[in-house]
Parts: sequence; structure tokens; C-alpha cells
Amino acid sequence: MMKRIYLLSLPVLLFSKNVFCQQQDSLQLRKIANEVLASSTAYENLRFLCKKIGPRLSGSENAVKAVQATFSMLKLAGADTVYLQPCMVPHWVRGEKESGYLELGNNKKHLLKLCALGNSVATAPEGVKGTIIQVNSMQELHSLGEAALKGKIVFYNFIMNPEHINTFRAYGQSGTGRRIGPAQAARYGAVGVMIRSLASNPDDYPHTGMTTYNDSFPKIPAVAISTNDADMLNSELKKDRVITAWFKTSCKMLEDQPSFNVIGEIRGTEYPAEIITVGGHLDSWDLGEGAQDDGAGCVQSIEIIRVLKALNIKPKRTIRAVMFMNEENGGRGAKAYLAAAKSNKEKHLFALESDAGGFSPRGFGIEADSTTFQRMLRWKPLFKEYGVNDFFAGGGGADIGPLKEIGTVLAGLSPDTQRYFDLHHAATDTFETVSRRELQLGAAVMGMLVWLVSEYGF
Repeated sequence: MMKRIYLLSLPVLLFSKNVFCQQQDSLQLRKIANEVLASSTAYENLRFLCKKIGPRLSGSENAVKAVQATFSMLKLAGADTVYLQPCMVPHWVRGEKESGYLELGNNKKHLLKLCALGNSVATAPEGVKGTIIQVNSMQELHSLGEAALKGKIVFYNFIMNPEHINTFRAYGQSGTGRRIGPAQAARYGAVGVMIRSLASNPDDYPHTGMTTYNDSFPKIPAVAISTNDADMLNSELKKDRVITAWFKTSCKMLEDQPSFNVIGEIRGTEYPAEIITVGGHLDSWDLGEGAQDDGAGCVQSIEIIRVLKALNIKPKRTIRAVMFMNEENGGRGAKAYLAAAKSNKEKHLFALESDAGGFSPRGFGIEADSTTFQRMLRWKPLFKEYGVNDFFAGGGGADIGPLKEIGTVLAGLSPDTQRYFDLHHAATDTFETVSRRELQLGAAVMGMLVWLVSEYGF
């Protein structure tokens, strides 16, 4: 009888222990959140990146300044060590401001709001001119073939699907035209490409982004036009009119330049060989200030170092804040980070990326095996009061993605996505679009997750 009472009591004891641990964890996480929300330097660091430096395209002078600035920021945050990790990066320059127009008939011209796609080649000095052929899918492009497309300018009118609540899903589906559209149009003899900007709402701002050429086909110039211009052009083409476009760009690719990932580290006290990476990308496109994409992720990552030091929290595992270089048009920083990890035979336990803007955090996307994912789900209740309600499968990011090759668990901060693509890769991506409160709350929940992984591992 006494033995039966003992066995019945064991689950109660285990439950009580788990509740006590969660209460203790909750108190620690609250300390982290309070410190970030009351004393963060992230917003002022972002102000410096945006207003004192500005756009930071790989290979540019501003990118060099950003490396120097974030090196100093990590020092001031209290990192045990701060160092630079070299990488060679592409150096694409936009050149003179682009220009273009549509010929609508009766000598009427419509001036376009446009910009060259990243890594695009330039037009001839006199520009490029041709009849517009609109396509609404890659399948349609291939079905038209050379007979319809040779000598023409292809207009990719890929609209971001408004039915997707997560706008990144719509972006991923519609981005094909930008990513491979110029190469595929060249395959059929097209002389130029215009794409509908990847933006959620109608506006007058063209949104740039990288295109990738195929060495099997000619390289032809490619531009993005604003969504308002795209809607107007689509409407005119529906009238069965023959419309001619002209545009001129002077962009070019220069020789690769030396650059760096910037890394700040706090060494772990119990398992220093197990590394936790938290980061964002330091480079940005050249049209705006790179505030949401991805100055926000960089300063949030620096804040993780600062808050741990400010609270005298000694993580069990080594924490690295990494400012990755060249995410936008090459991914060279991510490749260099993986190469160093493999060369040094490092054990990368976990990596967290913030590259979806500094908006209010809503969750984390996690890429892990099912057992690890279920373990992380146990932490989900600890984040509820901070507005983070979603731990979902599938996450990470472009810069930490390569670490999957060496078995790293990946995660990406998932903020509210509704306004991100109003700003993404456009002149509208400025410091003024970032809310101090939202930026700090994102940094807080990132710090909380990093601490939990450092404390408990997997």
C-alpha cells in the first residue's frame, strides 16, 4: 500500500518540478525583456547605420564604413571578442539614374518609374527599345517561345497573391520573374525585361532585387517598374494595343572586392565548443537606407550581446552575433561563415536569423528534426505574453541556411509581415519606417530564445 502511494505521487512531483522550472525561466526571460525594452541601444545603432552611413551595397564605400561601425558597436556592447571574417564580394554599381517610357500611340508617352535589377547588365548607350509582350507565368513564357518573343521586351506581370496572409509566401511565389525571368526571356531572343515590382500594395516606387543570369543564354538588361505602372500597362495591353517600351540603364559589375563578416562573441562557461549564432545581414540595396532590410536584424543581434552583458548573464554555450556581408546579391558572407566552421571543425548547435524587418514579433520558424522541434515547442508558452504565439516548422534564412549542412538547428524571427513589402528593396526602406518599440520587442524575444537554447541545449 505504501509503495502504491509513492508511485502515485511521483508524477505529481515531476509536474511540480516542471512548473517550478518554467516559473524560474519566466522570471529570467522577463529580466531580459525588461532590460531590452528599457535600455536598448538598438534603435540608436540603427539610426547611425541609416543616417550616418546609408545604403550599404556589397563592395561599396558605405559597406566598408558599416563593417567598421558594427565592429565598434559590438565592442561597446561588451562582446568578449570581436573580429572580422574575410570574404570576397561582388561589386555591382547602378550608375546614372535609370529612365524609360511607354509609347501608347498618338505620340503619347508615359514616363515609367523604374530601376535596374541587381546584377543586371546595362543597356546600350542609346537604351533598348521593343514591343512589349506580357506574360503572367513562366509556363506562358515557355509556351510563347522564340516565335513570339524574339526582339521583344518581356513584361513579367507576376502579382503577389493577396490571399496569402503571410506575404513572404506570396513573395516567394511571384519572385520567379525577377530571379530567373531575364535569363529565360533571353533564351527566346528577347532584348530586355521589365518586371512588376514585388510589392504588396499599389505605389509609385520601383523595388529592386537580384536577378541571376544563365551562362547558356545572352545577358539582357532588366528593370523593375512600380506596381502602379504595371497596373496601367496591364490595362492598356488588355485593349489589344501594340505598346512599345524604351529604357536606359548604365549599371555594371566591377571586380570583386574584399569585405568581411563582423562577429562578436561571448564565450560559454560550460559548453564553450557549442556555438549559437544570431545574426542579420549588413549589406543592403542602394535605393533606400536598408533599415528594415536588414539593419534591423543587425542591431537586434548586437543587442543580444549587450543585454547578456548588462545583466551579467553568463551563457553556458558560446554566443555569436554575426553581421553577414553580401546576402543581397551573392551570399558570399554566408558561404565564408560555413567554410570557417567546417575548417575549424566547430560545433554549431543553433542559429537564429532576423531578416524579415523590425516589425512586431509574431513567432519563430524552426528547421529541425521532429524531436528537437517538439522540445522547442515546450518553450512556446513562455513567449505568449510578448505576442509571440507561433512556433512553426520551416524557418532559418539565407545567411544561416548553409549551416544546415553541418547539422545546425535553424530558426528565423517571424515578425508581422503586412507592411514589409511596401518597403522591401525600395527607396521607402528608411529609418523612419522602424518603430523603436517593435524593434526592441523583436530583440527581446530573440534574446529570450537564445538564452533558452544556451541554458538547456537540445
